[in-house]
Amino acid sequence: MNSAICFHNATILTGLSIMRNCAVYIKEGKIIDVYNEQRFKNKKFNPHVNIIDAQGAYILPGFIDSHIHGIGGFSVDDCSEKSILRMSDVLASYGVTSFIPTCGAAPIEIMLKRIKAIIKAMGKEKGAKILGIHLEGPFLSPERAGGQTTDGIYPVDIDMMKKLWKTSKGRIINMTVAPELKGMRELALECNKLGIILQAGHTNATYNQMIEGMQANIMHVTHLFNAMRPMHHREPGVVGAALIHPEISCEIIGDGIHVNPNLIQLLLKSKPLSQIVLITDAFKLAKTDLLEDSEFYLDKCFYRKRDNVIIGSAISMLDGFRNLIDYGVSIEKAVRMACTNPAQIMKQKNKGLLLPGYDADLIMLDQNLQLRQTIIDGKFIKEN
Repeated sequence: MNSAICFHNATILTGLSIMRNCAVYIKEGKIIDVYNEQRFKNKKFNPHVNIIDAQGAYILPGFIDSHIHGIGGFSVDDCSEKSILRMSDVLASYGVTSFIPTCGAAPIEIMLKRIKAIIKAMGKEKGAKILGIHLEGPFLSPERAGGQTTDGIYPVDIDMMKKLWKTSKGRIINMTVAPELKGMRELALECNKLGIILQAGHTNATYNQMIEGMQANIMHVTHLFNAMRPMHHREPGVVGAALIHPEISCEIIGDGIHVNPNLIQLLLKSKPLSQIVLITDAFKLAKTDLLEDSEFYLDKCFYRKRDNVIIGSAISMLDGFRNLIDYGVSIEKAVRMACTNPAQIMKQKNKGLLLPGYDADLIMLDQNLQLRQTIIDGKFIKEN
């Protein structure tokens, strides 16, 4: 395969702006330049460069899913390197170029097995790249367990945290915690030393407890509005803190069920765009027809049959991206939420923007937002 590609006659969404009738030149896994069509026509390319007419299609950074448990019948819960790699393949077919596999709360022995499976898979992906690990637990509120299993929720234990970190070989990127738990400040300070990004989620924290958490650098919120104390006019809770304080960033599940679309519009009015991250929180059965005989049912998202608790979304990042646009979010803002913001908030250098020097992780969507191509490290992964 040619190591150099130039797409031209494209509408390029860099993550900062929209550029019409433009070209993007990539070589050896990097973006070399982005320029207008006239400069493309005046440029003399090496005969080995693969010149592709985008025919007006959108070219944008690949989606980054920073909170996903599974998709396509494969899951982190399988504790299997093979399953993680199959997740990578499936995700690329939906325009995801990077992801952070999420380990939900589970008995510590199982969490360690999940972490080991992810570590084994890293570097072997043929699809979406594994950036690191997201731990959604185990230090959560039993009162706000939501879809988490209560036998996987533990009191704060710094020795346990160190064991998780050692098993991950230092590849834990982010961790969801309940700020109100006893000993959380000490845990947060330890995680800060390790460079772990802390998120408030599955929490019953009051507004004041969230402010205390902010002082310990818990500055990101896991699936805002879900699995946390609801906002009340006399007790704003974590939701109120996220709305009031622009410095707090947050995740939003884009299926239209976990969060009402009107609340997404409110959020965009209340917070800087740079602080909102689109996620899927997708579940193993997402994008499958494997529900028969399972303990779950699907009604636009997945529910647990025994108690009707929402267990996870059924969408891909491509679905969530399209949903945002259906809700009235501009395509430029949707790119920020799905591509640029997760890279920046999760401190992933050279990802999330279509600018010279950045990784050549990009996707092409036609005018109907159908995926035409996924390119990772400058290589075609999916081509329609």
